[in-house]
Amino acid sequence: MTNAAVPTRPGKIIAVHVAYESRAAQRGRRPAAPSYFLKATSSLAASGETISRPAGTELLAFEGEVAVVIGTPAHRIPAEAAWDHVSGVTAANDFGLYDLKAPDKGSNVRSKSRDGYTPLGPELIPAAEVDPEALRIRTWVNGSLVQDDGTGPEQLIFPLTRIIADLSQHFTLEPGDVILTGTPSGSSVVVPGDVVEVEVSTASARTGEELSSGRLRTEVVEGPGDFDADLGSTPAVTDDLRIDAWGSAEAAGLPAEGGTDSAAGTALPAELRAKLAEAPTAGLSAQLRARGLNNVVIEGVAPLTPGSRIVGVAKTLRFVPNREDLFTSHGGGYNAQKRAFDSLGEGEVIVIEARGESGSGTLGDVLALRAKALGAAGVVTDGGVRDSAEVAGILPVFATSRNPAVLGRKHVPWESDVAVACGNATVLPGDVIVGDDDGVIVIPRNLAEEVVDAALAKEVEDGWVAEQVAAGNPIEELFPPKGEWKAKFEEWKSAR
Repeated sequence: MTNAAVPTRPGKIIAVHVAYESRAAQRGRRPAAPSYFLKATSSLAASGETISRPAGTELLAFEGEVAVVIGTPAHRIPAEAAWDHVSGVTAANDFGLYDLKAPDKGSNVRSKSRDGYTPLGPELIPAAEVDPEALRIRTWVNGSLVQDDGTGPEQLIFPLTRIIADLSQHFTLEPGDVILTGTPSGSSVVVPGDVVEVEVSTASARTGEELSSGRLRTEVVEGPGDFDADLGSTPAVTDDLRIDAWGSAEAAGLPAEGGTDSAAGTALPAELRAKLAEAPTAGLSAQLRARGLNNVVIEGVAPLTPGSRIVGVAKTLRFVPNREDLFTSHGGGYNAQKRAFDSLGEGEVIVIEARGESGSGTLGDVLALRAKALGAAGVVTDGGVRDSAEVAGILPVFATSRNPAVLGRKHVPWESDVAVACGNATVLPGDVIVGDDDGVIVIPRNLAEEVVDAALAKEVEDGWVAEQVAAGNPIEELFPPKGEWKAKFEEWKSAR
């Protein structure tokens, strides 16, 4: 294979969303399979060039990455053969402007494809010299080391060869194509005047000699921020985006709630919480469905007190079916159930996996009192509740039944702060939980702001439609508004 130079205008730039264990742990979400996005080839930049942060924006984040450069065409290749199709590896910086992340809805088109947002190089390390599981990636900001990780099996969730093979299932990888293989923890925000350097290094698999891409150097400068709102979305930030970009609530200058710096463990910002408290679960569910999420309803649960509403961040607790020896070892004393209730944070909702088993209680009045004292937002369980009258007067609880029997009749308290299956819905720690008389839904934290804003906007439209129907108008062309009715609605909305 002939060694190539660092590409200057590849056919494709493909980037992996999350590939490092350290990044997944930082974000509280570990993907089961790799996912990708494309960056414009016009975003490519060389070492020594500057990157522009538009005036008026605040969340330009760096991501030091190993870039894999394809050397020969690859289509439907096995992972074992993937490295034979690689020309070499080099350093890359997958810059992103989080101020534009929300309107991209995961595509990263505007937030990551701006001119100069993919620095690459300066040198290509030949693939023939490289063990793909022995690369080192380091990033410095103003001379301080901020990222230091590798591509070994304990460091990467998805090996480089798997990523190449997976992509080749879907389209042909062509010579010069660049794959950005994800960033480890340590990615954060930079500002004009900062200098970011990234280096990939390894020992030659053939001679043991130290090989390096050289340091990829990029200086941040201030650029124009003249976005035209009449053409499309303009920059906007939320506290969730700040946490995501900076890497933690503490780094973003925000209070760390729930005992962790990750976005998954922080309480909801007051403004977002207020909007979620106003939006009906039916409207939120419809907006999630419009985004392809159909399995977000915790089935079979209802409020102990009709009219109750619950809004908060999930803290999870899992029960397993009772087995006498396991209850002896795990059910007594300061067990997982008591530890979970004792560690609740302000605004959290404890979500209990009880497998839909209603033949015993999963909590009673003492635990409800503890949850209230710690500022919890409520409890959701797909099992029963004992002391139900007292519990109903303490805090919002959604359950499948009321039952006088103690926990040990059916359950062993097993673990907390893990993914659980509650009412046939998967709930992760940090997910947003919203419940009302219609039921309880689960909203991925990164979608909460977008979904609730859309749901509230739809509520306004539906309220106007209801007024027109109540006035005697037929629903054709009115529900939803179309044509003349759509024009009337827009006119009414503008005059509000």
